[in-house]
Amino acid sequence: MVMEVLKDLRPKNSFFLVVCFGSLLFYSCYSVSRDCKNFHTGSFEFSTLINGEIKTSYFSRTEDLEIETYEGKIDSARIRWVNDCECILTKLNPKSNQDKRPVQIKILSTEGNAYTFEYSLVGKSDNKQRGTIKKIK
Repeated sequence: MVMEVLKDLRPKNSFFLVVCFGSLLFYSCYSVSRDCKNFHTGSFEFSTLINGEIKTSYFSRTEDLEIETYEGKIDSARIRWVNDCECILTKLNPKSNQDKRPVQIKILSTEGNAYTFEYSLVGKSDNKQRGTIKKIK
């Protein structure tokens, strides 16, 4: 009786193992694209939901400067690339103590003319936020 039950289970287990192994093989071949250098300079837009309303900011970036326009106000920051996919932004004219704190940005993935990133205040990695930025020029 036990042998008959084991015979019935063998083909099902084999199929299960093949599916698991195939899935693992497919998953291990998947890699996230990160062409970060393409986003070091140019013009960009970032949209986010604030208090139930979509807000959009626009910014231009050179090798060492980022100038942002948001709701008619212009702000600028020094940008320092730590590596191809990570940078630190430091506001040039901070208006508050929080503005004085640099922001760390890490590009997680790129696709076409957009990238997904995470950011946090330097030293506050427990409060990371995510977003997507689109390159417009």
